[in-house]
Amino acid sequence: MAKRFQPPRREIEKLPRINRQITTPKVRVVIDGKGVDLMDTREAIRLAEDSGLDLVEVSAGQDPPVCKIIDFGKWRFDQQKKKKLQAKNQHVVEIKEIKFKPKIGDHDYEIKRKRAVEFLEEGDKVKVSLRFRGREIAHPEIGMALVHRFLKDVEGLASPESPPRMDGRQIVCVVAPAAAAKKKPEKSDKPAEKYEKAEKAGPEKAPAAQNDKKAVDPAAPVQNLD
Repeated sequence: MAKRFQPPRREIEKLPRINRQITTPKVRVVIDGKGVDLMDTREAIRLAEDSGLDLVEVSAGQDPPVCKIIDFGKWRFDQQKKKKLQAKNQHVVEIKEIKFKPKIGDHDYEIKRKRAVEFLEEGDKVKVSLRFRGREIAHPEIGMALVHRFLKDVEGLASPESPPRMDGRQIVCVVAPAAAAKKKPEKSDKPAEKYEKAEKAGPEKAPAAQNDKKAVDPAAPVQNLD
């Protein structure tokens, strides 16, 4: 008899106990995020209901448990939002494979190299494999040279986890993304270089020196300051 298909079970969300789900006779209640008051559970529930809020158990491992008077619906929404944001920012590193041949053409090589660069920029590792067929195994140095060419082309973007090695009839090497180097801001031209550029453009555009002395006309009358 064939087995019936059973769908995978969904992960049940574990929620804290709230209000009348809390069965302990006494609880410690955090009020306004400051102090902790030891209260009767019924009194704490009534205090929460009078405020239009919920009594939420935040630390069940203690005796008596610690509770907070908060809006449980809003708290749950914030928790789900944080969980989705963490899952969105989390990247699972995968190992992508790029296969080469010893006699690969330049065009095909460039396509595979660009594809590998895309994988590395996405944060994934790349497994480089080069397989020998037939009599190609007689010249493994050709394949090794091609793998080293690839490693040189992705230098700075990735680094090999281990040197290329022979594995049966193929060469295998795994490269991992390297830390992206921070680009330094370009420095502005030095004042001397600016002056030289302006001087080449013409005398009208050359900046006037601040400390230049004014030309003296020898025919001009001398002013008596006495």
